[in-house]
Amino acid sequence: MSAVADDQWRGVAAEDTEDIDRHVGLKLKRRSRALLGSLLRPHLRWAVLGLVLVVLENAARLAGPLLIAVVIDTGIPDLLRGDPTVMAWCVVAYAGCTVASAGLWAGFLMLSGRIGQDLVLDLRQRIFQHAQRLPLSFHESYTSGKVISRQTSDIDSLGDLLEVGIDDLLTSVLSIVGITVLLLTLDFDLAALTVVTALPLFFVTRWFLRRSNQAYRGVSGRTATVIVHYVETMNGMRAVQAFRREDRNRSIMDGLNSRVRSAARESLDVVATFTMSVRLVGNLSLAVVLAFGAFRVADGTLELGVLTAFTLYLRRFYEPLDDIAMFANSYSSAIAALEKISGLLQEKPDVPEPSRPRALPPHRGGLPIEFVGTEFRYRPDTPVVLPELDLAIPAGQTVALVGPTGAGKSTIAKLVARFYDPTAGKVLLSGVDVRDVSDVELRGSVVMVTQENFLFSGSVADNILLGKPSATRAEVEAAAHAVGAHDFISALPEGYDTDVRKRGGRLSAGQRQVIAFARAFLADPAVLVLDEATSSLDLPTERVVQRALESVLADRTALIIAHRLSTVLIADRVLVITDGRITEDGHPQTLTTTPGHFADLHTAWRDSLA
Repeated sequence: MSAVADDQWRGVAAEDTEDIDRHVGLKLKRRSRALLGSLLRPHLRWAVLGLVLVVLENAARLAGPLLIAVVIDTGIPDLLRGDPTVMAWCVVAYAGCTVASAGLWAGFLMLSGRIGQDLVLDLRQRIFQHAQRLPLSFHESYTSGKVISRQTSDIDSLGDLLEVGIDDLLTSVLSIVGITVLLLTLDFDLAALTVVTALPLFFVTRWFLRRSNQAYRGVSGRTATVIVHYVETMNGMRAVQAFRREDRNRSIMDGLNSRVRSAARESLDVVATFTMSVRLVGNLSLAVVLAFGAFRVADGTLELGVLTAFTLYLRRFYEPLDDIAMFANSYSSAIAALEKISGLLQEKPDVPEPSRPRALPPHRGGLPIEFVGTEFRYRPDTPVVLPELDLAIPAGQTVALVGPTGAGKSTIAKLVARFYDPTAGKVLLSGVDVRDVSDVELRGSVVMVTQENFLFSGSVADNILLGKPSATRAEVEAAAHAVGAHDFISALPEGYDTDVRKRGGRLSAGQRQVIAFARAFLADPAVLVLDEATSSLDLPTERVVQRALESVLADRTALIIAHRLSTVLIADRVLVITDGRITEDGHPQTLTTTPGHFADLHTAWRDSLA
């Protein structure tokens, strides 16, 4: 390719890139404005009332210089002739306008503050509720730090815009419009001169709006990376301290903070340049108007009161431009935040609620599970994990899934619990596709206990009650008795009312897992899924849980995923999964005597006990 052709190709590519960037930018702006409109719509009536209040307040405030002009040109001469009428009326009117302006502004601030807080609350609730509905695949790729950034710094940016920025914008725009009309009314020649001298501000303002928007997007994006790194560090503090990663994390944080500082400095430089330009042009314009007006007063073509009012209005004309600059900063920051928030809210759940849910049949004794041509991959660009799985599990049967890591065991369990939907085929519970079952009924019918054994801050009883929030204390204690947890819970400082603290940190891993079993037992599901649920138990606790599992698994269908053969052997049926396919299927005692993967596992386990 010749140099000329290469340059032409690069030019076309650059233009295409600019077009793409422009298209993406417009799409983001439309999406952000749509979100803002949906937030404002329920408060439209109060917003209109607020607009009326601020218009009246602005009119009362702008009346002052006109009254001063009347006093200078008419009131004082009349007073010197012994007639105080005009002077008295002007003083009373000025005082009345001052009181009215203060009252109207107070009412507007209270109303706008209430609307702003309602909008922020609405948005916080939307983000939180939507994030809970998004699938596991989203949360595995979208870090918790980003979600926290959406809930904190991004919403704070929007809150600043709603609580302060819009107030300043409305008063500033109304002031500029009102003052422009008054300047034209007072003296057209002086107004025309003002427009000519202020013309450079048009170009400065265009530059400022473009640069400030870019700068604040940079600040917002880099602030989010700081929050992400901070959250990741705090969540992984054990690993940080165990592997002495403090210096490395500090170095990363220093670099991220430096990027935020650079972006913030750039945005401040833009504001400083704009503010300097506004004040420079404003003062020069005022000087030119004063000089020209003074000559006209001297030759009698302009009254002194009119010139005084004109200059007072002219000073007020440029003052709001600083407020508009501050609003532009808040607006740029808020729009950048809205783009990110709207992007999060645009994420669609992979497992949406059915429009017409179907009820599951009565399930005393468990529900049958059936996989019909079920295929699954986590993303379109990833390999198939389950290639057309066909499997039938009768009601009440306990099935153990074994196989190497990554074989697809946990995927099968997550499809039953509908943490994911299959990419092809169906997963049926008693003949009903799980995609047709409401979330509330499905979560009540299928309960999954994992090795994560997550506990929330609060009492032991509160954590067990997650299985059945309406349960009584007696039912909670009965569930704890059933899984062998009652004795160690009773030994805690406050028994069932003991606060387990953040993530259950007051308890051992084994104790947390047993409480998770009690929670599942209290839920009394038709289908129970245990995904490596005994992996964190020591041998004494495992023996307790093994005995408890007999009661936990009774009268329900169960899937057990475990590497410990002691847990697998209590199953009615064992499925050996390899590369998403069932390679062995039978009773555990039968498979131990049949050459194969499970027999090898059983032999290795028995030898380890010896």
